[in-house]
Amino acid sequence: MDILKDKCCLVTGGAGSLGIATARLFLAEGACISLVDLSAESLAEAAATLPPDRTLCIAADVSREEDAARYVADTVSRFGPIDVLFSNAGNFGTVAPIEHYPTDVFDAVQAVHVRGAFLAAKHAVPRMRDGGSIVITSSVAATRGDPGVHAYIVAKHAQVGLMRCLAKELAPRAIRVNTIHPGPIDNGFQLAVEQGLGAAIGGDGTEFFNRLIPLGRHGTADEIAQSVLYLASDQSSFVTGTTLMVDGGMSA
Repeated sequence: MDILKDKCCLVTGGAGSLGIATARLFLAEGACISLVDLSAESLAEAAATLPPDRTLCIAADVSREEDAARYVADTVSRFGPIDVLFSNAGNFGTVAPIEHYPTDVFDAVQAVHVRGAFLAAKHAVPRMRDGGSIVITSSVAATRGDPGVHAYIVAKHAQVGLMRCLAKELAPRAIRVNTIHPGPIDNGFQLAVEQGLGAAIGGDGTEFFNRLIPLGRHGTADEIAQSVLYLASDQSSFVTGTTLMVDGGMSA
């Protein structure tokens, strides 16, 4: 369909399963893609499966302002002004009672999710075309609280606040800003979460989540990517300030 034909799309967390799935979908719809991730090795593996003439891979720490300025500048230098920012970088932290929760882990999670999304917007917005789109990956965790998941749940709530500020601030430029809220996804990131949760609850973390999801299963990265495409494209031209749940009914 080429609904992103000749669009410049910047994706942080680009080497993870959702980042790669979204990049492939964007490329199939005619976009040029700049993939940003902390791991240069993972980026190289991703790049091997993507068209080199329309893909740029940049190793960067999204929580460092100098890195954010660099990955935005490199993207614009290669492909021109940014049309879509998909702020997708994330980490989980751990599960622990509040009195035992490591402060450095809490800070590290906020740095990636909240500071990282803030810095991406701070440096990308001045280099974006009017009429563009910003999509921030939040989570079903932004709609709930769970014992011991202090860093991740706080960070996911904070991203919604950032999105709402940006949606109103950038509306005069017709730049739409939304958060997407996946439920559990069948990938390595979620598996690590479930292993930690399983140890905390003394049971199977995967089955615990499946019991909470009305559709009875985890989502796939490809399913979530389809919803990111909707928010990134002009198909959602009158959608801004929205929290789009893609969670199999978990938040219902």
